[in-house]
Amino acid sequence: MKKFGPAALAAIALLLPACSSNSSSTTTTKAGPKTIGVSIQDLEAQFYQQMEAGMKSEAAKFGYKVTFVDASRDSARQQSQVEDFISRKVDAIILTPYDSQAIGSAIVEANNANIPVFTADIANASKQGTVVSHVASNNVQGGQQAGMLMCAAVHNAGSVAIIDEPEVTSVQDRVRGFRMALQQHCPNVKVVADVDSGGTRTKANADTGDVLQRYKDLKGIFGINDDSALGAVAAIQAAGLKGIAVVGYDASPEARAAIKNGSMVGDAIQHPDVIGAKTIDVIHDYFSGKTVPARIDVPVGTYTKANAQ
Repeated sequence: MKKFGPAALAAIALLLPACSSNSSSTTTTKAGPKTIGVSIQDLEAQFYQQMEAGMKSEAAKFGYKVTFVDASRDSARQQSQVEDFISRKVDAIILTPYDSQAIGSAIVEANNANIPVFTADIANASKQGTVVSHVASNNVQGGQQAGMLMCAAVHNAGSVAIIDEPEVTSVQDRVRGFRMALQQHCPNVKVVADVDSGGTRTKANADTGDVLQRYKDLKGIFGINDDSALGAVAAIQAAGLKGIAVVGYDASPEARAAIKNGSMVGDAIQHPDVIGAKTIDVIHDYFSGKTVPARIDVPVGTYTKANAQ
């Protein structure tokens, strides 16, 4: 039997701890709670603040860590935020895209990194990228609700305008539902103007002023969100006009006050906190290995002066 000298025995002793360490760490797992990165297109909007609150509350139930960032209505910034989430190796990404077409390339990057992507409120309209599930209001239904409010407000006849944001998928659905309702319930109401105001109050105000100059007999205006509707209200008041019905969408606190004081007729009311909570719920189901639906619709109602009493 071969005997080892003192030097050889010392060398063997040095190797043993290393061998023991390697054998106990053949696999590694990510420690700590699941992490979710959320890029919101505009966190200054009350709607998205309520959605954020819904996500935070629901995520706390499951012990998830959620990081929110504001894309500030900037596609390039949102792309960069997704890339940052990828570098952080988050477990899932939630997007409310600012640009439904441009967001596709960011989603592809997340797909390539094997990070599941979910969208809330606004869908990916690009042919690029795979989204696990989309959670949003039933915006066609909401547009129909707004259309029926308009029919009643203008007594089923007259000219109306739409203050639009046509590049956004959810808004496309709202306008489609609105036009459907007019056609079905008050065909004598005609849309004479459909202007792209980008969903912002300042531009909606200016564009409404132009529409009022062009169409002197205008009976109503549909703002595709409350900023658009409130911008229209300010333009109508600045022009010293009365009797023009304004219908909005979202029922934010400021819009509810305008409805209560009569400067707006009513709103289609969304539930952004519910959208936020349901988005976290579907992610939880996905993490749990369940098959999740590609789309989850959240019902939309109406808010009028009767609700404000």
